[in-house]
Amino acid sequence: MDTTGQQQAGPEPVDVEVNVIPVELYKVLKFEGLVGSGAEAKSVVADGMVLVNGAVETQKRKKIMADDVIEFAGQRLRIVFTGGEA
Repeated sequence: MDTTGQQQAGPEPVDVEVNVIPVELYKVLKFEGLVGSGAEAKSVVADGMVLVNGAVETQKRKKIMADDVIEFAGQRLRIVFTGGEA
């Protein structure tokens, strides 16, 4: 907590550019190298180890949209859509 009594957020999120929206949560973890495989990604999500926009997410195929923030293993990722129309 900071001196105002509010909980501090983790590190600034790293922007992850995607050209297709939505993208499934487990795929972001896998393609960004936070886990070794798709199966591992699905496992950590199912075990409640991943946050999406500050809330625990257990849906492996959760549809992630632009500006969503994913947190896992001390990493924060912000999804940035770089394609055409969503």
